[in-house]
Amino acid sequence: MSGPRSPAALLADVRESFWLVPGVFAVGAVAAAIGLSALELQLDLPVEWLLPGGPDGARSLLSSIITAMISFTALVFSITVVALQLASSQYSPRVLRTFLQDRIIQVTLGTFVATFLFAMVVLAALPTDDERQLPELSLAVSMSLVLASTAMFIYYLHHMTTVMRVSHIIASIGSQTRRTIERRLPGDGAAPPPVTGEVVQVVPAPGSGMVTDVDLARLARLAREHDCAISVVPTPGDFVLAGAPLLHAHRLPAGEPRPLPVGHAAREVTIGVERTPGQDVGFGFRQLADIAERALSPAVNDVTTATRAVQEAHDLLRRLATRPERPWTVRDDDGTVRVRVNCLPFDAYLAMVVDDLRVTAGSQPRIARLLDALLEDLHAVALPVHRPALRRRMPTG
Repeated sequence: MSGPRSPAALLADVRESFWLVPGVFAVGAVAAAIGLSALELQLDLPVEWLLPGGPDGARSLLSSIITAMISFTALVFSITVVALQLASSQYSPRVLRTFLQDRIIQVTLGTFVATFLFAMVVLAALPTDDERQLPELSLAVSMSLVLASTAMFIYYLHHMTTVMRVSHIIASIGSQTRRTIERRLPGDGAAPPPVTGEVVQVVPAPGSGMVTDVDLARLARLAREHDCAISVVPTPGDFVLAGAPLLHAHRLPAGEPRPLPVGHAAREVTIGVERTPGQDVGFGFRQLADIAERALSPAVNDVTTATRAVQEAHDLLRRLATRPERPWTVRDDDGTVRVRVNCLPFDAYLAMVVDDLRVTAGSQPRIARLLDALLEDLHAVALPVHRPALRRRMPTG
């Protein structure tokens, strides 16, 4: 059961949802069809050659477009869903989110939906009197949308055969995780002071699930209003139990804190049913490790795919090895820390990639050598604070 969601999280969910682009296309198609049909009452365009059959031909054409596009949309996306299920079962169930956020897939569905909705509205606007003027421009647009749908379908097939390749999936996970690292774990700046004041209030989690988003700005505003500092107990990507500590309110050296509104404060930490890559750096490592472990399983036995996943994880670990372990904070102008969110230590990322794969790849010397080379390379570039975790995993011989 997920808890309440902050406005920022709700906006992000809408922006990243699968239905947004098709919904915009659908609304736009209906609005355009109504507008064109009304506009054509005052226009006289010489496009009668498109429909030599008159109203009966127009009605037959639009009916054929509607029937064909609905059937075509259902067929194409039912096949696609089956293909995605096969891909998720072979690589990792968590990669399905990557396909659902793909804009080409969304635009293709939006084009198909817009085509039959536009044709449906135009069909409803056709005059029953044979002597009245036909909505010729709307009929021309319907034909154009059919051509656009055909072109999108051809490109869609090309795109799907590309994005379902495992190398493309791994590269997409790496790119998404790199963006999260650059946004959430910048490599410059000094570490902020810890929130060490006395804990004066504990805000429990309203529900169980995965911590997916923390609205730092709104929590900081809440902390200023109540003259305290707030620390988020779980890190993004952690599973939290209902009633477990979610937020701690700390006393500041100067001032008397006022009680936080529990419901309002808890709403600024979004608890969902699955992990998301927005603030969760470890989610990318988890996906890459899952792909590598499945590839090394006896049922698949694809060492090349596992190698590619480890190489992508190596690039991500190299970026983290040169950055200090610094929590996310919001500070006032005088340097007072108002909000603090801890991040996973470098050792945790190493454990996801190296420790798990050491067990899975016990009989694959190629992967073992790759992991040894990964550790040696990271040890050469890592900050001193990260080197003990690397040395513990390096071969002793």
